[in-house]
Amino acid sequence: MFAKAFRVKSNTVIKGSDRRKLRTDISAAFPSLSVQELNELIPNKEELNIVKIYAHKGDSVTLYVLHKNPIFFQLEKQLFPTVYTLWRCPTMLPAFTTWPPVLQKLSGGADLMLPGVVVSASGLPEVHQGDCCAVTLVMNRAPVAVGTAAVSSAEMRKSGMKGKGVNILHAYMDQLWAFGDKTHPPVIPVTNSPAQVEGETEGEECVEKEEVKDGSESVAVETSCQSMQELRLDEHEVLKEEQPVDDKEGEDTDGEEHDSKSPQEQMDELLLQCFLHALKTKVKKSDLPLLTSTFLSKHMVSCCPRGKQLDIKKSSYKKLSKFLLCMQRDHSLVQVKELSKGVESIVEVYWRNPELCSFSTPEDCGPEKESVEGSGACEVPYQPPEITQLYGVTARLEPLFQDAKKKKGTPLKASEVRNIITDYVKKNDLVHETNKNYVNINPALCDCLLEKSEYHEVETLKWDDLFSRTLIRMQACHEVLFPGQPPVVKKGQMEPIDITVASRGSNKKVTVIKNLEAFGLDPAVVADTLQRQVQASCVLNESPGAKNRVLVQIQGNQVQHVGKLLLDRYQIPRKYVQGLDKAPKPGKKK
Repeated sequence: MFAKAFRVKSNTVIKGSDRRKLRTDISAAFPSLSVQELNELIPNKEELNIVKIYAHKGDSVTLYVLHKNPIFFQLEKQLFPTVYTLWRCPTMLPAFTTWPPVLQKLSGGADLMLPGVVVSASGLPEVHQGDCCAVTLVMNRAPVAVGTAAVSSAEMRKSGMKGKGVNILHAYMDQLWAFGDKTHPPVIPVTNSPAQVEGETEGEECVEKEEVKDGSESVAVETSCQSMQELRLDEHEVLKEEQPVDDKEGEDTDGEEHDSKSPQEQMDELLLQCFLHALKTKVKKSDLPLLTSTFLSKHMVSCCPRGKQLDIKKSSYKKLSKFLLCMQRDHSLVQVKELSKGVESIVEVYWRNPELCSFSTPEDCGPEKESVEGSGACEVPYQPPEITQLYGVTARLEPLFQDAKKKKGTPLKASEVRNIITDYVKKNDLVHETNKNYVNINPALCDCLLEKSEYHEVETLKWDDLFSRTLIRMQACHEVLFPGQPPVVKKGQMEPIDITVASRGSNKKVTVIKNLEAFGLDPAVVADTLQRQVQASCVLNESPGAKNRVLVQIQGNQVQHVGKLLLDRYQIPRKYVQGLDKAPKPGKKK
């Protein structure tokens, strides 16, 4: 599940009531935990975070993070411990043992197959299908993977140890492990050494001899971990070449120093960098006093490096006022005052501050030109695509289109379908003798256009009814034609741009925009344009369950502004914009 980089949706500190509920749920799910172990895993006074993520396949997962390490993850209302937790409580779950070379496959997303399970003298652990279980390596009881039993222990023995044993959800060296401090498994010696020797003897036939010949438990485990890490690093280098977009979202792009910092610390550094950059290059004495909101939207955002996005809510400050207070009190860079009730302004900048004087502008900071060029490129040359409704020939209607040499799946316009059916009627002399508005039904038309209940009742059809029945029974298609590009034909109806208003928290609303890419619109450009127009926070999120699709989320009910942008500026036809009725009614504040 975590073989590839995942997308963080939110990161919040847990509430007291949620902490107590989590403690109760863990105690019920894992009764083998003692009270002391439970108190260590879920302490009362230490900060515990809830991180909501989207896995690479679109699954929604909730992480519980303590001391920067994920300790539990929740999938479909079921709790699972991470390897960090299992290293502290190795007997928490029933465990299956396998050989060290198998770990590479598990970390890559493979499941544990029963032929790779090492059976000790005490036999298999007793589990039922769907039970949470762990995977350990020979010579070390520290678990390296977590999953669910594919079948019960009885079924495993009955099958002769063939087939799938454990559905792996999380493993050492995967992306969930990398979300923590990236420590390696401890060495926990196996107590049942005779069984271990027996397992080694049985496994010599199918496992590399290096692991068997090594007499030291520590060396064997550490060697396998080191080789696994090298393999994993090589895999990340391959992924960087094949999937640059995923790697930008992951934590492995900025080097080891960048990896060692949490996303919150990285955002704090980015905020300080953009703040110093804006003070040094954007703000003049004549601009003071300057509204703090204007300083953020017009100056700091424009100083953000390429490929990154400034979001105060993802920093430790959470609010602009707290960040500026820190810059005033701890760094002595600015002076902020409330010139009117509830409105803060920067009234003074200490230009001689050593930190500001020594700050050098990064070379990769040029997004302002990019955004201006991007918006300009979107304003002038952008033209909405021409969308044409088409109809595909189905197997049932194929006899009517044989004379026109149109095979199954051929897309046709409505006018072309009309002409072909007209030619078919005339060629087979099916026009009614006395009333030219009707068409006689022959066996082919009967099979293609009539229901079974109509076979003996309907003998003639009007021309309009004939055409409408034909179109209804054809497969819906559409053609998208962008200026200067070849037309693209796709099955189904053209999906409109969807605008929805969702609630966040008790009384907060956000506007979500989907399917901009289908109309050739860059979500990043649309988000930047909306953010400048309405002066509200705007972020991009991956669309769950849809590859290469991005959602634009903007704070507040901004349906009216979004509709005006799409209809007036981008000239998108109104029938392809869905959700305009969700705009707030005039005269009512919501």
